[in-house]
Amino acid sequence: MTESDDVPGVREASASISGDGVFGWLKYESGVHRVQRIPQTETQGRTHTSTMTVAILPIPEETDVQIKPADLRIDTYRSRGAGGQHVNTTDSAVRITHIPTGTVVAIQDERSQHKNKDKAMKILRARLFDAARSASHASRDSERRRQIGTGERHERIRTYNYPQGRITDHRVPITVYGIEEMMAGELLDRIVDALHQNGQTKQIADLMRSLP
Repeated sequence: MTESDDVPGVREASASISGDGVFGWLKYESGVHRVQRIPQTETQGRTHTSTMTVAILPIPEETDVQIKPADLRIDTYRSRGAGGQHVNTTDSAVRITHIPTGTVVAIQDERSQHKNKDKAMKILRARLFDAARSASHASRDSERRRQIGTGERHERIRTYNYPQGRITDHRVPITVYGIEEMMAGELLDRIVDALHQNGQTKQIADLMRSLP
């Protein structure tokens, strides 16, 4: 978890996943995930809706993104728990600000300041790499959106409906049943397979349209 405040629960979290072709497989998880559930505190059986935004970024090598030390502001502070209390007596938490872009990464996962700094730098490098990559394609993507639209749904890419035990991905679309299995990672492959095939079909269609 990168940061927490006085509200119980996770506000922001990050994870590093490695493996052959992992980015190409998980990139379809980027977007807004909607959860529909009936909380234990709900006395009238009403369904509540909440959302979570997921970003999947490739982790570049150090040679892919050059970061000047003079462009960084590094602050250290004591880690805080969900209730705002200090969970460490040393200034182990690290906040790194990339001054030219205003990008901020804060990490307090480890008790070691050095480890937290390493994690923060990896995330910062990934975010800067993604921003640079997005900027390089902005002109092309803008023209494509002007002509045919994005073809994507940036909001509500997937719905997890707990009362019905249903997971629906709105981009393909595809619906599977079994919330518990999905949370255990047992059904994700079915959805990702469909998204992967759909993505390849779109790429081929785009290539064909670009041919003279």
